[in-house]
Amino acid sequence: MQEHATSDSSHRLEIAASLMEGFADRTGVTSSAPPQRYLWTDAYAVENDLALAGHTGNRRFLDRALALVDQVHQVLGHHRGDDGREGPLGSPGHPTRGGLRIGKKLPERRVDEPFDPDLEWERDGQYFHYATRWMRALARAARATGRTELLPWACELAEVQHRAFTYGPAGRRAMVWKTSIDLSRPLVRSMGQHDALDGFVTFSMLEQDRAPTAPSLGIAIADFGSMIDLRMLSSDDPLAIGALLGDAAELVAMPLRPVRSPVTVLDLLEAAVDGLATYAASDALLAPAGQRLAFRELGLAIGLYRSRAIRRPAGPAERARRVMDALGRHRPLAGAIERFWLSPARRTTIAASAHRDIDEVMLATSILAGL
Repeated sequence: MQEHATSDSSHRLEIAASLMEGFADRTGVTSSAPPQRYLWTDAYAVENDLALAGHTGNRRFLDRALALVDQVHQVLGHHRGDDGREGPLGSPGHPTRGGLRIGKKLPERRVDEPFDPDLEWERDGQYFHYATRWMRALARAARATGRTELLPWACELAEVQHRAFTYGPAGRRAMVWKTSIDLSRPLVRSMGQHDALDGFVTFSMLEQDRAPTAPSLGIAIADFGSMIDLRMLSSDDPLAIGALLGDAAELVAMPLRPVRSPVTVLDLLEAAVDGLATYAASDALLAPAGQRLAFRELGLAIGLYRSRAIRRPAGPAERARRVMDALGRHRPLAGAIERFWLSPARRTTIAASAHRDIDEVMLATSILAGL
């Protein structure tokens, strides 16, 4: 039985490595192809290569992660070049100080252009929740590779994002969802459902990693904490549920509990379980592959796998038992989702889709999280 489990893990590891090899070659990290950078996907790709290095001991995965970090800063840390602007968003030696572009295909909406909610999805700019993913990737890369400048870069990105995305007087603080590339104006003013939580958890991670001489992120952490509304955390979107579970696991893994935390691990698990009940009762997982978005489902699988690190969340015993029992009932969804997208026929569907890069990278993330 042990031999079979080891063989299965080795096979899964080979698939993850193959997916990441294809991504790196296709998007110009390890080939002469024009760089195709997209911040969300690239953040997961960096963490995947760090995980592959950890599982295999092969230094080339660390080198590839660092090559991707440098390419992201070179591409997404600069203006697009097709809108009359050029040059870096940051400054020499500080590539994240001006933020990082999303990497969308279309240029950002001009000041004189009307807002089109459908078209806005395809336009460039800056997203807070993409930048926080990159902060986490930089912090983990710093720990894994010893490149000490990566953590200060993550903190500099955190500082500029907090300034650019938050607004309002005390007691009525809020966030914009999307800004222009130069951070000078909001492109979408509505507040992302989990952006404040994302900021609170990510900045708390950075605060515990930063050097004692570096500026504290404590004010920003408290600011994000003040904007979290526990009543609004639940969602039936699989990617959002996975993020809640991932954040709960991040809180558990922190050496120190965030000061004056407005949210507990149990709060996040409860919101996730509430959303899971609705999602599992829907017909979403019965639809054919062509009608499903792999990366959103795989986000849930990743969160479910990572939640295995949570054993006994602090809080009322009966409430904790109820939540953990419910979470346990839903955990098999992770394997079901992953097996669905590992099917060769459905992988063909992924390869033919417009979301191939993000789908395959997140499939690799799911595989690695499940090992």
